[in-house]
Amino acid sequence: MKIKPITTDAEHEEALAEIDRLMGRNPAGGTAAADRLGVLATLVEVYEDTRWPIDPPDPVEAIKFAMDQSGYPRKDLESALGSRQRVSEILNRRRRLTIEMVWNLHDKFGIPARSLIKPYELAK
Repeated sequence: MKIKPITTDAEHEEALAEIDRLMGRNPAGGTAAADRLGVLATLVEVYEDTRWPIDPPDPVEAIKFAMDQSGYPRKDLESALGSRQRVSEILNRRRRLTIEMVWNLHDKFGIPARSLIKPYELAK
């Protein structure tokens, strides 16, 4: 397979087959086969991100996911959002996040800022 940008689903399938073949050989780092595997994986990732983009979750879902994955209780969010009442308002979609809250959540909990700045609906 000639290495070039992937522009079709057929080329994508061909690249995946080549990646599978190379991984089966378990190439050592620094070899031509390992370099080829790395380049193909990058090309496949770029194609998949372009062809089948995945939107980030809305901010409230991103916060809930981070809490669930890390085992943070709601109380831990108070340091980022300001108060117990504010945490409740945000998680129940009665109040929007401020830029300061976004930064705090990103800085303290590692939630991607891209997910936190996405527009979202408030509860009716």
